[in-house]
Amino acid sequence: MTPWPVPFCYDKAFSRNIGWVTEWEQLELRRKKVAIAGMGGVGGVHLLTLVRLGVAAFHIADHDRFELANFNRQVGATLSTIGRAKVEVLAKMARDINPEVNITHFPHGIDEGNIDRFLDSVDLFIDGLDFFALDIRAKVFARCAELGIPAITAAPLGMGAAYLVFMPSRMTFEQYFRLEGLLPERQYVNFFMGLAPKGLQGAYLMDPTRMDLAGQRGPSSTTGCQLCAGVTGAEVVKILLGRGRVRAAPLYHQFDAYRAKWAAGRLLFGNRNPWQRLKLRVAYKRFAELSRESWQPPARDDGPEIERILDLARWAPSGDNTQPWRFEIEGEDKVRVRIRVGADNVYEYNGGQPTLLSAGMLLETMRVAASRFGRILWWAYRGVSGQDHLVDVELAKAPGVRPDPLLAYVHLRTVDRRPYRTTPLTLEEKEALAVALADELIIRWHEGWADRWGMARINGQATNIRLRIPEAFRVHQRILDWERRQSPDRIPAGAVGLDRLTLRVMRWAMGDWKRMDRLNRALGTLGARLQMDYLPGLACGAHFTVTRRASPRSDRDEVPSLLHAGEALQRFWLTATRLGLTMQPSLAPLCFASHGRHNVTFTSDAKARAQAAALAADLEKLLVRDPASLLFMGRLGWPRSRRVSPRSIRRPLEELLAARKESAERESARQDQSPREPPPCRRVG
Repeated sequence: MTPWPVPFCYDKAFSRNIGWVTEWEQLELRRKKVAIAGMGGVGGVHLLTLVRLGVAAFHIADHDRFELANFNRQVGATLSTIGRAKVEVLAKMARDINPEVNITHFPHGIDEGNIDRFLDSVDLFIDGLDFFALDIRAKVFARCAELGIPAITAAPLGMGAAYLVFMPSRMTFEQYFRLEGLLPERQYVNFFMGLAPKGLQGAYLMDPTRMDLAGQRGPSSTTGCQLCAGVTGAEVVKILLGRGRVRAAPLYHQFDAYRAKWAAGRLLFGNRNPWQRLKLRVAYKRFAELSRESWQPPARDDGPEIERILDLARWAPSGDNTQPWRFEIEGEDKVRVRIRVGADNVYEYNGGQPTLLSAGMLLETMRVAASRFGRILWWAYRGVSGQDHLVDVELAKAPGVRPDPLLAYVHLRTVDRRPYRTTPLTLEEKEALAVALADELIIRWHEGWADRWGMARINGQATNIRLRIPEAFRVHQRILDWERRQSPDRIPAGAVGLDRLTLRVMRWAMGDWKRMDRLNRALGTLGARLQMDYLPGLACGAHFTVTRRASPRSDRDEVPSLLHAGEALQRFWLTATRLGLTMQPSLAPLCFASHGRHNVTFTSDAKARAQAAALAADLEKLLVRDPASLLFMGRLGWPRSRRVSPRSIRRPLEELLAARKESAERESARQDQSPREPPPCRRVG
């Protein structure tokens, strides 16, 4: 057994390099000194890579300390290094590889006052600075050019590496990137586009909302960081040993491991290249749009627990993203929820059934959110006050409560109106979804081609009605958001399932009912039904219908029954999200079938009323004998792409807080009402 510790021997430690370098070249690397600015994502792995190549002298600079957000990519980030200076951690890691290495620390980073000292007697500069540190980056590269020091910048873009080499007496950093005189946001775009003129990584950017150059945020990966160190190490060998061709700027290099593609070319004149300037103009606009629609944390991580619970619970689904609830916080563990059923909405039916189901989904989301803080949820329905249904909620601390397994999926649950894969659901997946509905609701699957076509046709009938009546048109005008990919109070137009050309025509027609009516009469609704109903209806894993096992015992129990059903449906939806499935509810057929079955005068169009009656008959024939028991329907499947598409987000909590009233006043008034005992919460297994 080898004794410990082993005496260090440079020649033996790096002997396996010999062959790719000669023994003399290895000794040359030992004599070289490299300056590395930044010890984060790429800088830290640059240092360790060069130490293993045998380079034995470094200047390293970084003013930052490790934190949890560094764990995805930074080689020095571990639980034991949180809060420690990055230069100290990386220097120790380097000395654990080569105890003879000579490292000079610059623990306050680089500034104009210490650039010369940082670059003093170094043979090469490697840029590991944060992407957005362009001011000091430009100054360091400018000084390298003045001092005749070769310099390399490498950026981890996606799961690849883009890099440029700047050699003495060749094109400089500023001549290539053209940053001087630009606003910071445009400097970031110039740097980004100059690093990777081919943009290989853009093809698999799955969530564009995470790209926010104006906000100085962007996604990263350890794959890219490791590749950066690899390609930079190869260039270091060529530069320090003076062998092999160094392809310096304006030659650029990008290797993307995810796409298995290599791009190398000459960007003549750098960002002044005419074609590049045209691309930059497009990129300025595109990146500005991305910044406006950038990702925001789904819930706050500070403040009172009751507000943090509500901040996550607001991600519950509601028809057309109306969010028909307001919260009154009445203490550290009590909330009154006010739910308002839309009076002027053709999509409401059965006394506000869809809104009450959504309110039940809200209660289940509150229950899941409360589990994060070791709380259970109790609620009691208090009846109607004015236009509002009232629900009192208590969020009590309880021993042994662990975070619900569905907690992480609350803000990921969304509606996907695109076609899905046709891969059938497995028996295990169906069982998990059925269990989520508990004992109160029954799910029925509609999977075969004939069943899927029948369901698609039912949805198409509903679409034909809603596109032809002015009452639905007014709702569509109100709820469609044409400006934003992420809408806090409406539905983004890009999420309705129509192609760009149809959306342009639709936007024009939505300006006026007469215009829309003429368009429908001239062209019909087949094109819209094809895109929104028939093709997606066939392209899915399965359709489903959910019915009540038993009707409420009395009218007094109808609202609590719907709230309980909504709780189960939200658990069903969150379970589908956890399984990786995507879903689109289909409530329009239920709405118009209800109107038709009860002979409701929901529109002035007699033909549409007759079509609703026919839809009710078709739905009853196709699905259930007792149509009143049918609560929910939709389609499920595996998404064809995981790329994040336009979606509805939510109003900020501040807009949903209706009032903050003194709990003592509320409690005294409530005690006079002698409320019935709230139903117990359903335990999460």
